[in-house]
Formats: sequence, C-alpha cells, structure tokens
Amino acid sequence: MFGKRSSAKISIGDTVTTLGPQAEALSHASMPKSELLIEGPAASAEKLNESRRNDQHFELKKQIVATLLDMVDAAQLARLDAEQARREIGDIVSEIVTQKKVVLSTTEQNHLLQDVCNDVLGFGPLEPLLARDDIADIMVNGCERIFIEVGGKIRETDIRFRDNAQLLSVCQRIVSQVGRRVDESSPLCDARLADGSRVNIIAPPLAIDGPALTIRKFKKDKLTLDQLVRFGSISQTGAEILQIIGRVRCNVLISGGTGSGKTTLLNCLTGYIDDDERIITCEDAAELQLQQSHVVRLETRPPNLEGEGQITMRDLVRNCLRMRPERIIVGEVRGPEAFDLLQAMNTGHDGSMGTLHANTPREAISRLESMVMMGGIALPAKTLREMIVSSIDVIVQASRLRDGSRRITHITEVLGMEGDVPITQDLFVWETLGEDKNGRILGRHRSTGIGRPRFWDRAHYYGEEKRLAAALDAAELVAA
Repeated sequence: MFGKRSSAKISIGDTVTTLGPQAEALSHASMPKSELLIEGPAASAEKLNESRRNDQHFELKKQIVATLLDMVDAAQLARLDAEQARREIGDIVSEIVTQKKVVLSTTEQNHLLQDVCNDVLGFGPLEPLLARDDIADIMVNGCERIFIEVGGKIRETDIRFRDNAQLLSVCQRIVSQVGRRVDESSPLCDARLADGSRVNIIAPPLAIDGPALTIRKFKKDKLTLDQLVRFGSISQTGAEILQIIGRVRCNVLISGGTGSGKTTLLNCLTGYIDDDERIITCEDAAELQLQQSHVVRLETRPPNLEGEGQITMRDLVRNCLRMRPERIIVGEVRGPEAFDLLQAMNTGHDGSMGTLHANTPREAISRLESMVMMGGIALPAKTLREMIVSSIDVIVQASRLRDGSRRITHITEVLGMEGDVPITQDLFVWETLGEDKNGRILGRHRSTGIGRPRFWDRAHYYGEEKRLAAALDAAELVAA
C-alpha cells in the first residue's frame, strides 16, 4: 500500500535476540532517575538488568524505525487516518521482528508497536509524557536529557531520543501544525499543541548541545477557582471576591513570575464573564480556554523567510479595537502593546484583562511604565503613571513558593496618585507562618480589613454589593 514497501528488501541479519520481560521496564521509562534508586545489592543487580533490557529495547526500536522509514512512503502514510496507519505499521513491524528472529512476548510486542507508532506518527518519546495530566512542564535539553515538572518540582526522566535528528524532526512536526518552521535559518520558534499547550523551540546553531524544546502543558480539565481553593492557592472568601471582580468588569492585571500560574488564573477569572459579552483574545500562542460562546481568538505571526509578514501583539490589540469588543484579553503583555491596552481600558472596554511578569503589584506598575516606553512613546512620567492608575483597577499577584506550591499572594487595588507616586491598597495577602517537617510552606490568606474597596460603586451598579460586603465580612472573621 505504501509505494516503497513492495520494492524494499529487509536485510537485518539472522542473529537471534532474546529480550527478557520488558513490560515493567517500559513502564518505568518515564520515571525520574531519583525514583528508580533502590537500596541493597539484589535491588542494584535488578536495576542493572532492567537498564540493560531498556538499552536492548531502545536499540531494537532504533533499528526497526530506521528500516521502517526506508520501506514506507511517508507522504502516503500521512494521508491515512491513525487507525489505518497503525495497522499498516503493525504489519511491517511484525515482518521486521520475524526476519530479525527476536523473541518477544505479546505485551512486549504491543509496547514496541506503540513506541514505533509514536516515533512515526506522533511526538516520539514525548507521547507518554504528554498523556500524563500531572506534568506541568516538559523540558528537553538535547536528545539525551529530558526533564519534567511534577508537583512544582523538576525531575529528570530516563526517556531519551535516538539522536538530535529525531528530536529536530519532532520539533518540526510540532511547529508545522500551526504553519511555522524551525531550522538553521530560523532556529527560534514559539508554537502550540492541539490542546493549547505552549511550545518553545531553539535549535542549532543557537542551541549548542542540540535542539532545546520546552512544553508548558495545560490540564485537560480546565481549572476553576473552586479547585484553586481546594489546592490552597486562595481562600474561599478571596475566591468569592475574585469572582465579583471578574463579574463587575474591573480592569485586571495578573502579575507573577514564570510558572506561577498566571494563565491558569486568567482562565479562571474569565469564567465569570457574562455569556452575552463579546470577548476578543490576543496571544502569542493561543492557549486561553474561554468557555463563552462569543469569543474571537487572535494570534501573532512571525516573519517569513524574507523577514516580512510579521503581525505583532500591538498590531492585534490595535486591530481588535475596530472589532467592537466588550472585553479585550491579552494573554501576556510584554512590550509596547501595553500602551494600546491601557488606552482600550480607558475608552469603554472595561473588564479587560492581561498578564505580565513582575514579582509584586507595585513592580507590575513599574513594568507597565517600562513597556509603554519601549514603544518610543514620549510621555512625561507623571502623565504615564496617571494613565496607568486610571486604567487598572485590580492587580492579582500569583507566586510560586520555594516548595513548588502556587499561591495568590495579593489582591491589590490601584487607588490613584499621591504626587508622582501610584497608590495601591491590599485587600488580601498571603502570610507565611513557617514550614512543616517535609519542607512544605505553611501560611494563610488574610484580609487587611478594608471594608469598602474602590470598586464598591461598580459592584453596586452590577447588583453585587451585598455579596461583596458578605465576602469582606467573612474574610475579617477568618482573619480574626
């Protein structure tokens, strides 16, 4: 069926290879090395045997994939659906295994077939990692070293690619799905997977030890504020106030460091936008998961080979102002588009939201000021700060603590100016109390006792003032 198959000859020797029980070894392939260390001589011997079986399986798979790629027509294979392609690959793999006289159990054959299908049709060794919903990040540092983040901690796995060529092939397969490319002439690329997971790739010659691939995974089930409460990221009363902030169309800036959960929190807040509002999202790589029916998703575009055709975030924000938006959601503010977003917030598009990198709410205001200046806009510093404080109503600070846990550490109002200095007011803060014997940080979310926040009148306009008062009263009782 595959053009090349009928004319190809299998010539892989007559050596009989026996691979012992590998099912357990394969199941451990994605586990961190630290979890595979077992004390005792017998355990060490078993670990050595398991490592040898893994190496034998790896070499066998490498030979089969190389032979398979010589035998099949990749273009015809790509036109088949997944099940048909799997059946065809299964037939060829069985033929190769028979010719090589390899003794495999049924379970081992199924594992081998799955690995080969992942190599040829999917993302190779990354497939089992992408299938795990408990992994937050996958970091590939060349073909030999793959790290994952689980539970806020980074661990190294025993998974590896055959070589850097296979890794680069997987990278190209990922970016081609969104119409982008990565090679020596264009070694930097941002992309996304079908599920919205964010991907960054940097290839040689910029990456010295082979392609570096970073995947920020998102859970299949969209997180909600209720789940964040159960995880301890925010208190119940704090979550109630965040719901009201999202409902009454406050302009919100979500601030935090890398991996602190900014995008997750933005997704949670957008869940409280009314379904009849027209929402336009602007992102570098589309990853927001809004549930409303009236949503227009926009995504930036890099330049082509000639250096032309680039569409920047600023271009998107400017254009969406002409699309009759009611709310503008910017996935990440990182440049001069900050000025256009502030203008939008000041001209009737209240309830707009965005995220940026900063360590505190006050630093977030300074970062906004710096990003506006990056666009070459020559405004006096006081005028620019007045524009910022009149545009932003609330700053929500997300942080990743040293034990790997994520917390919403501040819910802060922006009040106005006192001279040349922006004035802020904390409604909720996270207070660290210590740590337990396992190194887990202990603390609590507490109210600062503010009984009438600045957005009270806005809450009254939307009929949420009683709910807001009840949440603030409950927060004071909890803090007491």
